[in-house]
Amino acid sequence: MRPALEVADIFRHHGAAYRDAHTGHLSRDQRRVMAAIEACRTAALGGHVEQCEGCGEIRITYNSCRNRHCPKCQGSAAAQWLADRQAELLPVLFPPGLHPAGPPSSDRLPQQAARLPAAVQGGAETLRLIAADPQHLGAQFGAIAVLHTWGQNLHHHPHVHCIVPGGGPSPDGRHWAACRPRFFLPAPVLKKLFRRLFLDGLQAAFEAGKLSFFANLAALNSPPSFTRYVAPLRRTPWVVYAKAPFAGPRQVLAYLARYTHRVAIANNRLLALKDSCVRFRWTDYRHRGRQKVMTLAAEEFIRRFLLHVLPDGFHRVRHYGYLANGHRATKLALCRQLLAASATHPSVVTVDSREPNQPVTDQPNQPCPHCAGRMRLIALLPRALLPLRPQRWNTS
Repeated sequence: MRPALEVADIFRHHGAAYRDAHTGHLSRDQRRVMAAIEACRTAALGGHVEQCEGCGEIRITYNSCRNRHCPKCQGSAAAQWLADRQAELLPVLFPPGLHPAGPPSSDRLPQQAARLPAAVQGGAETLRLIAADPQHLGAQFGAIAVLHTWGQNLHHHPHVHCIVPGGGPSPDGRHWAACRPRFFLPAPVLKKLFRRLFLDGLQAAFEAGKLSFFANLAALNSPPSFTRYVAPLRRTPWVVYAKAPFAGPRQVLAYLARYTHRVAIANNRLLALKDSCVRFRWTDYRHRGRQKVMTLAAEEFIRRFLLHVLPDGFHRVRHYGYLANGHRATKLALCRQLLAASATHPSVVTVDSREPNQPVTDQPNQPCPHCAGRMRLIALLPRALLPLRPQRWNTS
């Protein structure tokens, strides 16, 4: 069933005015995302006509935009990602916590092109270095890292979710090195090393000319000014969150899959669009997870949503170590061989258990809404053959 209000509706009503007011500040990627979401599942993208083989019901279904930022798309991609990851699971148990690290929530360094790669790469390198240390684990590591840039209120809050097997092949590849049953890696060491690697990566991007500042931040283009500006972050305590998982690895992957192909906010959290204001539900984790309602001007809602549009070509889901795409099949075969020869079972750890967005499928060929019969394709609709905003029979 189509939600009463969608992000697409907000863009259609207020997107044109927002584009006009922010002509010089919107990136090409942001404009493309707005256009794709506005056109998603409308006649602008074409579609097809189906007829039920049982009762003869006619249904028109319009094509999806397939943009990775669209709240209505990517359901099938997320389902395929989950199936692929579950097929790769190793026989593991769960200790009570993981000690991952993420950058502090801050708008002080707003440029995504340099900051987001530093966050993901820095997190992976932190885990690799500490896991390889014989004092901690002494093993090759594997990880799946998913970058998120948003909080429940849509503010810019970059952080990295990681799933990390609690063990790995020894450096010589001859045996499996497992972590302790109730412990993976030390949080104090993780957060300090990640802070250093992240800021060093940011400094390197600045020195390579990949990080520039404009308007009231233009003074930071001076190397001494930039160094002074970043210096307090080297002393600020960085965020580390650890929580015991409540289920096995399949449930953890299912939880994370709800996020891998979603951005910012799900349509089912939107409540109303009235008087140029948007009302939506959010969870206040600073007050024991209380459910609240936030009201934003439509312009501010669009601004916050567009904060989370990623640069073109940026990979938000990444695989590292023995889970890296280039040699995953070979390395997983070695891991299973070593586990079969070992009397010790490793552990798997995961992070974060915030309420996920509800998945929305973008699969066609749903059964007939009247008799649940099979729908048969009878015609194709070219793009923009019908008015841009006709009644839509199927938007689920």
